[in-house]
Amino acid sequence: MQAMRQPAAAPRAARRAAPAARRACAAAPRPQPRARRAARGPRPARAGAEPEVAAPSSSDADGAAPSSSGPALDKELARFTSKTAATFAPRASGAVKNPAVRGSTLYRVFEVQAWVALVVGGLLSFNAIFPTDEPSIPRLMGMWSIWMFTVPSLRAKECMPKEKDALNLLFLLIPLLNVALPFAIKSFPVIFSADVAALAGVYAWKGVWAEVYGLPIGAGEGSEAGGGSGSSGGGGAPGP
Repeated sequence: MQAMRQPAAAPRAARRAAPAARRACAAAPRPQPRARRAARGPRPARAGAEPEVAAPSSSDADGAAPSSSGPALDKELARFTSKTAATFAPRASGAVKNPAVRGSTLYRVFEVQAWVALVVGGLLSFNAIFPTDEPSIPRLMGMWSIWMFTVPSLRAKECMPKEKDALNLLFLLIPLLNVALPFAIKSFPVIFSADVAALAGVYAWKGVWAEVYGLPIGAGEGSEAGGGSGSSGGGGAPGP
């Protein structure tokens, strides 16, 4: 009988020890997922799988930002000046082709008219024509001649893309100069000279001297002059 009781007592002891073992396992700290992954080591690369490419760091993105901000700013400025110039100096409505195409007689008329107006305005501003010791209407018109005659005449003909952007910018820049500079210096020749410098500087910045006139000046240096027309203008010369 004792021999039969001993095998029966062994399962009872095992059943009593099972809860204690379960409690000990639950109390033991479990390894974290990252630790288990590190212990297993890197996964072997699958056949045909593309290699992982590291994402660019924030320092790389900051370094690439200035290079792309320049063209974006230039495009935004060109879009703003074009929209504003079209608002205050609108073109003819409708799909009307500009008759002053490159190489035509009307094109040359507008071209000559623009530069003759600049010369006459300079003579008036410097008091060489209708001289007077006091401020006069002719001298005032000479100071504004680039904005009233030169820029509208150049915009009236068919323009290259860079030329159109430059003229739109000048249409907004010259009035700011003519209104702001008299607070610092009241001189017709100085203000007219500032307008001429602005025209020459914007043309050089946009590369108009090289694109339209074939002069190696500014951003378009070395480009092919007269390489076809870009954007075509509308009807007659816009008024201020």
